[in-house]
Amino acid sequence: MSMLSTTLPGLGSAAALASDLLDLEVGGDGRWRAGVDGVLRILTPRDRKVEFIVFADYTLAFVKSAMGYPAVYPLQDAEFTGPAEAVLMDLDGTSVRSEPFWVWIIERTVARLLNDEGFRLEEVDEPHVSGHSVSEHLQYCINKYCPTATVEEARRHYTAITLHEMDEIRQGRGHAGAFVPVAGLKEFLLEVKGRGIKIGLVTSGLYEKAWPEVLSAFRTLGMGDPLDFYDAIITAGQALRPGQAGTLGELSPKPHPWLYAETARVGLGIEPAQRCRVIGLEDSSAGIVSIRLAGFAAIGMGGGNIEASGVRPLCHALCSTLSDALPIMLGE
Repeated sequence: MSMLSTTLPGLGSAAALASDLLDLEVGGDGRWRAGVDGVLRILTPRDRKVEFIVFADYTLAFVKSAMGYPAVYPLQDAEFTGPAEAVLMDLDGTSVRSEPFWVWIIERTVARLLNDEGFRLEEVDEPHVSGHSVSEHLQYCINKYCPTATVEEARRHYTAITLHEMDEIRQGRGHAGAFVPVAGLKEFLLEVKGRGIKIGLVTSGLYEKAWPEVLSAFRTLGMGDPLDFYDAIITAGQALRPGQAGTLGELSPKPHPWLYAETARVGLGIEPAQRCRVIGLEDSSAGIVSIRLAGFAAIGMGGGNIEASGVRPLCHALCSTLSDALPIMLGE
């Protein structure tokens, strides 16, 4: 049987994947080889952040790590049956337009490492400096632009720049337009809430980054306290610094499944058997992979790096706006 006519477990039609996923001979840092020990194919999106090891009855996802800690997860089929019982929403890019600000912070960090205030990231860097953890972003930049630096040194600069900029924003100064609610966010949230659908907010950002964004958006929209509105908010935790305890947030965020899995199971009380009544909204490739590895269907939102990164086949649907996503969530 021709591989181009088959359905691949967890991935769908092989023919539909052809334009977005690339075939590899070897995957998983040498652990698997196509055609050997039951491996039918090894596929990777264009950004090569994850590899799918395809067997006859199941697919494994090998999530790479710039920090040296890769992981392997089963990629389940993600069915969605509307209306949704719960929606899992990304923060940066999906709820609030802030990604350019955080990429700018990464750019300023590298400029400081290089002692070159004129430094600018390249367009091809975009998929590697958004959607993942700060350490992943910084490690990528170090590898490319300043290989003699360490990620620990980079994080010190990043933290200092971030704390300064966040204080400037709180004082009404700082980077203009850093946190802007996406078009139609208020109407979407109120409609979903009014329908009795649980809403979980999920971000790979550390709490110190994410919480000011959420507060800023709700103040702009006149929606009160976000803690009173959302049914669950899960961030990547607290930063680790000298004299301060940190929480697990740099090695386990998107594209790993844990943020979305915790929001749904612990935050919203969704049993695994009810996964088909949950859907996630994301604008980044890392987020789409995270949702899918957590076992949920994903709606890809426009404006991010989904199509450029090659993860479009993992999406239940692609939407340009939140209002476009609503009928899909409601099963209409």
